[in-house]
Amino acid sequence: MANKFKIKVVIGGRTYPLHVNNAIEEEGTRKAADKINALIARFEQDYAVSDKQDVLAMCALQFASKLEINAVKENEDLNKAKNKLDQLHELLDANLG
Repeated sequence: MANKFKIKVVIGGRTYPLHVNNAIEEEGTRKAADKINALIARFEQDYAVSDKQDVLAMCALQFASKLEINAVKENEDLNKAKNKLDQLHELLDANLG
């Protein structure tokens, strides 16, 4: 861990010591912790959840589902772009060949 440095983040009222590689990774980690804490507060306010583990599971599900939805959308966008490029390639072949 030569180039790594230690930080502490608080999630759900608990402190977690972590090692990060650089300032960008530190900023990203801290922003992620802030988003998790905001989501925890929202879930605790909106739902009658007494167990912190349930709230954390709901947060994990929300973040993971957003990642998966974005991956599906990105894949769809890539497929659309590929199809357009294939059509352009066919058009060029037809007109140049």
